[in-house]
Amino acid sequence: MSPEGRGIASGHSLAPAGGATFRILHVSTGNVCRSPITERLTRHALTDRLGGLVTGDLIVESAGTWGHEGAPMEANAAAVLADFGADATGFTGRELLDEHVIRADLVLTATRDHRAQVISMGHSAGLRTFTLKEFTRLVRAIDPATLPPLDDGMAERARALVRAAAALRGWLLAPSPDADEVYDPYGAPITFFRSIGDEINQALDPVVTALTGVTAPH
Repeated sequence: MSPEGRGIASGHSLAPAGGATFRILHVSTGNVCRSPITERLTRHALTDRLGGLVTGDLIVESAGTWGHEGAPMEANAAAVLADFGADATGFTGRELLDEHVIRADLVLTATRDHRAQVISMGHSAGLRTFTLKEFTRLVRAIDPATLPPLDDGMAERARALVRAAAALRGWLLAPSPDADEVYDPYGAPITFFRSIGDEINQALDPVVTALTGVTAPH
């Protein structure tokens, strides 16, 4: 069975990779903490920047390498999303499948281990799979003027961003082995969840700015 899309707009049908649609897949372990937070914060930020202009160009979803299929988001993860004004409703966990990787135009993982697991699945995933913090570091080094304008479509701009980031990967290394990790808050108190939520939100900000060409409202 094909995986369901989780588009910005409700009721999005599954679209194949390429064309006018760009699909971002966030990956963590259980798909109940980090990747749900990242998925919903990405969607919230995109809507915040572009409003109704997002439509069907971009689909944001998530899955877990040991995903709790059908499980609800952890309560503390939902509380973190509420802190940011993001919507946690209707979420259900998914186990990472080959189809998810095949369909994804960009895979952003919580840790280097998750990245390695995605790449090991094949499907030519290496050039489009990064840890979230790794991708943020690379995106910061890309001149937005070199990307296609949003008028050309968000999918076209997003694909150019991924290609540019992949080209820089061997040149901009992490300052430390831990710099590209988002640690698992599963079972931790809400204070740790909130610190992880802040990390994720800060890492997403330059990515969403690069995708949309719009800085966060203040």
